[in-house]
Amino acid sequence: MRDAWRMALGTLTALPVPAPHVIDRRVASGAMLLAPVAAVPLAVLAGLIVLGGDLLGLPALAVAGLAVGAIGLASRGLHLDGLADTADGLGASFDRSRALEIMRRGDSGPTGVATLLLVLIVQCGALSGAITSGHGVTAAVVGTLVSRWVLALCCTRGVPSARPEGLGATVAGAIRPPWTILTLCAAAGLATLAPGLPWWRGPLAVAAAVAAAGVMLWRCTNRLGGITGDVLGAGVEIAAATAWLALAP
Repeated sequence: MRDAWRMALGTLTALPVPAPHVIDRRVASGAMLLAPVAAVPLAVLAGLIVLGGDLLGLPALAVAGLAVGAIGLASRGLHLDGLADTADGLGASFDRSRALEIMRRGDSGPTGVATLLLVLIVQCGALSGAITSGHGVTAAVVGTLVSRWVLALCCTRGVPSARPEGLGATVAGAIRPPWTILTLCAAAGLATLAPGLPWWRGPLAVAAAVAAAGVMLWRCTNRLGGITGDVLGAGVEIAAATAWLALAP
């Protein structure tokens, strides 16, 4: 459990933690299941920024931009980088191996940059809508946590790795389906308790985020042959944008 906790914090946040002693399938499974717990510091950070901006009377869009930017920096920008790389790979008119090579290079092309900007605009706009509606703190926290919860779906048994090495190979298929169902049901159940929202709004955000991540997962599995670490990052960012859209009104 300690290694799983270290892997989750070290992979998903910029918090300084010791490296895991062992990274195997069991540790990888535990790390992905612990992802929403590891994201609690990010959620608290985003919530405090929104709360502070509200108290200072700052414009909602500016506060949303600060919160989204802080989350990105506190996760070392890895998820945003993964989103851009995945978009470049999916947008490349080449075969699977060439698409994976483009993703591996890491230099963002026009498709990646455009996708990154679009998703960030949606995230900031949706979160600013929630701030304007009076439940910005709740939306910031819920969206951040839900976006990490979808990693359980992306790493469910049966989802292959696109490469024989890398983070994707370590976590792909590491979580048994019953655990995936249980953790997503737990997310929906806890979301009913989100303060300042009707009981159904939180579960709606969870369902929307899972659906969006599922579509992306289906596309990547068919186009790339499975997941990579970049695909996981893309799933997090797409899920966050979708969850905040569901919480915006």
